[in-house]
Amino acid sequence: MRMLSRSKCPPIGAEPFLRPAMPELDVIRGIAILAVLLYHSFYWQVDISRFSGTSRFFLTGMALGRLGVNLFFVLSGFLITGLLVDSKHRANFYSRFYLRRALRILPAYLVTLSILAAASLVPMSFIVLSLLYLSNLTPLFGVAIAYPILWSLAVEEHFYLIWPWVVRRLGNRSLLFCCVAVIIASPLLRLATYFLTEKNGKMFYVCNDYTWNSLDGLASGAVLAIILREYPVSRRGLLVMLSICCIIAFLIFAIGLPHGLASRENRVGASLQLVPFHLLFVALLGVFLLVGSSRYRPIVQLKPLMFFGELSYGPYLYHLLLFYFFRLPSLHFKPFSMLVFRFLMVSTAASLVAFLSRRQLEDRFLALKDRLAPS
Repeated sequence: MRMLSRSKCPPIGAEPFLRPAMPELDVIRGIAILAVLLYHSFYWQVDISRFSGTSRFFLTGMALGRLGVNLFFVLSGFLITGLLVDSKHRANFYSRFYLRRALRILPAYLVTLSILAAASLVPMSFIVLSLLYLSNLTPLFGVAIAYPILWSLAVEEHFYLIWPWVVRRLGNRSLLFCCVAVIIASPLLRLATYFLTEKNGKMFYVCNDYTWNSLDGLASGAVLAIILREYPVSRRGLLVMLSICCIIAFLIFAIGLPHGLASRENRVGASLQLVPFHLLFVALLGVFLLVGSSRYRPIVQLKPLMFFGELSYGPYLYHLLLFYFFRLPSLHFKPFSMLVFRFLMVSTAASLVAFLSRRQLEDRFLALKDRLAPS
């Protein structure tokens, strides 16, 4: 058995970075779903021209909330890759992984599609393609992405489908090179997409939802998962690595912003805009692991965000449904007050529905995991 080097031994009062339970990661989930809720409440389909001053500045800033999805991708790449690497030599590697994923994801997902179909909120063609987890590729079939949030779930499912086969067949260092190749290739693919759509006079944002344009966030999280397993990273070493990620991210911002990085309507922004954010999200994840494994762990293990993070899948699935059904009351609210009221109402309702869904539906299927796909 290979002995741990001194750099791998945590200092007194600290735990290893990787532990059976890492509650600080639920806080990251909570931050990500909160960002998505803020985006859909204060920016998505909001006519910002009706506002001015501080309200307009705030609403414009909420555009960054869409990056909550990319934070989910980085976290998912980290967790799923770690899970697969740790279990790659199991005899039931594939069946265990796919069964557990299905039991976790399908119940609430199928309920969402059933509601969309029963209420005739989306075309049946979109429902059928979504049942095949092609929600992000429906434009290729001449069908609009009618329930927008499902695109990211389709990307995740394609990742779940392919990644176990890659992990099982590659050693950890080869897997690391594979992830780096994906991180380099993704902006190039987005650039190619930009040129292919440029003739139409604008960038088709929907093309960024295609799986092959959305893999670098997952690969970035996977890189961190592999490094922490394959190399004897000390706490100081991890901090240096995360600092380098931040420095590179800010250099990309500094160099790219004058050339249009802030907008996806030009080649620089279309291809590179997400790259510095992925680096910052890797740094955020690493910092949470550092602090969460130290005596300062209460700072990153905040109970409200942990609770919200544990429920994040439900609010993510259901909150747009509530936007569809929710109607602002005809009270004498100013426009901004109405948006705040809607945010509070939808967020509260989404959390309640998600809590009931988790307890009354999803947990019943999760309870089957140890029987159908034992550890």
